[in-house]
Amino acid sequence: MLPSLDDDSPFTQRGYNIREKHLGKLHRAASRGDVSKVERILSRGNADLDERDKKKRTALHLACANGHPEVVALLVDRGCQLNVFDNKNMTALLKAVQCQKEECATILLELGADPNPPDVYGNTTLHYAIYNEDIPMTKKLLLHHADIESANKDELTPFLLAVHEQKEQMVDFLRKQKENLTANLSLWCFKTALVLVVHCESASIVSILLQQNADVFSQDMSRWAAEDYAIFSPFSRQIKHHSNKDLLVQSLSL
Repeated sequence: MLPSLDDDSPFTQRGYNIREKHLGKLHRAASRGDVSKVERILSRGNADLDERDKKKRTALHLACANGHPEVVALLVDRGCQLNVFDNKNMTALLKAVQCQKEECATILLELGADPNPPDVYGNTTLHYAIYNEDIPMTKKLLLHHADIESANKDELTPFLLAVHEQKEQMVDFLRKQKENLTANLSLWCFKTALVLVVHCESASIVSILLQQNADVFSQDMSRWAAEDYAIFSPFSRQIKHHSNKDLLVQSLSL
């Protein structure tokens, strides 16, 4: 049985839960996007750019989560660290992508922030961009060497996450990036994205994968292939037709 996302899922959580009375002056100003106040605090010369609050968040984390690119640019210009982790192992870049603050994320990427450190759930920036169906952000992350093969704690790579959550546009986008969709990608003993999508019962994604020549014969640890699982799904005829075509091609090549 495939897991479903609930209210506790990191994908359904976005911004930080902020209580300003628990924040220092720099954190509070960064969270509000008060550029002039941030500048005044920093001009005194005794502020710690990378100071953390009780949840290990820096001012950069809060500025990114709330979408304040001018504050992000100012903090980075003053030399703050880019890849600091909060209490859920999220960097400021990861938080910006999760909260869909593209301008903040772009600043950090262009200055060398690492897109690949996973959070406590094993999700990277690509997982969040793909779950959000944010194609422009996904493009930027891939251009900055985000790892398409990184699997989270549910053994979902970013591509398999798109399949599992039936993000059709993202599946099609990644297909067009010529990603190897038939690699040995594991998910609860399944070896192919096609096996997974048959379980998810998404006709459009089944079609996309078949067009990409996904391997209908690759088996899971129970020695079942997509064709076997399809017997119990609405896609039996579609998968059967494709497997017959593949068998014909194989026989002609012998």
